[in-house]
Amino acid sequence: MTQHDVRSKVPEALRPAVGLASVIVLAAVVAVSVIMFRGDLSPGVPITVLSPRAGLVMNPGAKVKLRAVQVGAVSSIDQNPNGQAVLHLSIDPAQLSLIPGNVRVGIASPTVFGAKLVELAAPDKPSTTPLRSGQVIEATNVTVEINTVFQQLTSVLSKVQPEKLNEILGALAGAMDGRGEQLGQTFSDFDTLLAKLEPGLDNLRHDITAAGVAAGAYADAAPDLIRTADNATRISQTIVERQDDLDALLLSAIGLAEIGSEVVDSNSQALTDVLHLLVPSTDLTSRYREALNCTLAGLLPIAKAPPQPDPGAVVSVSFTMGLERYRYPGDLPKVAATGGPHCADQGLPHLAPGTKPPFLVTDIGANPAQYGNQGVLLNSDGLKQILYGPLDGPPRNSAQIGQPG
Repeated sequence: MTQHDVRSKVPEALRPAVGLASVIVLAAVVAVSVIMFRGDLSPGVPITVLSPRAGLVMNPGAKVKLRAVQVGAVSSIDQNPNGQAVLHLSIDPAQLSLIPGNVRVGIASPTVFGAKLVELAAPDKPSTTPLRSGQVIEATNVTVEINTVFQQLTSVLSKVQPEKLNEILGALAGAMDGRGEQLGQTFSDFDTLLAKLEPGLDNLRHDITAAGVAAGAYADAAPDLIRTADNATRISQTIVERQDDLDALLLSAIGLAEIGSEVVDSNSQALTDVLHLLVPSTDLTSRYREALNCTLAGLLPIAKAPPQPDPGAVVSVSFTMGLERYRYPGDLPKVAATGGPHCADQGLPHLAPGTKPPFLVTDIGANPAQYGNQGVLLNSDGLKQILYGPLDGPPRNSAQIGQPG
């Protein structure tokens, strides 16, 4: 069967329909390929970027890149009532986990006249939380277009008078004529200087910031500084006016120093001996400094108290029971107390009302805080010996001679 026979079997009415279907299928394949290439079929994660402006050549479909790798596209661009540009991004879900949540956003252009793109930049300390769906990010910078430069240059040139500009350019051309080699050497030296200064830019930036703070402090203190300078001027004027008196004072001081030197030199050994003799006294004073401080601090309220309305002294007199009589040998004096001076641990010199400092019992022989006479004693020593056994001898008195017994 020949090809002519096959065509003859196909109805003539179906041939246009078959051709049209072929064209439609071919157009659908191309359209699906384009849509898949643009990524319209892949579900993107919505991210919003707020920017002061979007740039002159920023259109939907612009690329969103991170480290020069495309991670999404711009789906649409809106404008807020305040004039702020709102860019709606569609981020590839597979790339979302690789973008930190504190990512910085900038609108850049690969060329001067090229279309804009959204450039993501990871900060120095990226967060552990990735970018989330619906997050709103503020753009940090927008690349300046050449159109903006031309506009600003036009506004500047409109204020410049052409004849004066011509004179300036002519003067510059005359000044640079024949000095190209020197000018090139100047630029080369300047580049070398900048290369040497570049490692210290961080320190220079810190110094400039600190200089601003220091300048503010000096500005705040300027009135006091001016007043100090004025006072210094007056002092210098006074010194000039009283220079004769100052000379006399210096001469007197020199004479006094010479006499004092003679006195000290001739009595150096005696002064050294006096200082050595004062060491035990100063050591004792240093040891009892807390007690001395308590004493002086306790006398201070009395010294500052207002005087009595009537002259005299106010005393409180009462009768108390007699203390226990001196007994031998139990009350012989001892030098066995330890612990040094006590003051601060007893609340002195400031005591609460109605309180008294505790009595400090030390091993010195007699104890004034022991039990005392509570009344008339009737053969109390015999009663004590009956109750408690033999005790120390009877109280000492001036009439007894020898050992008591």
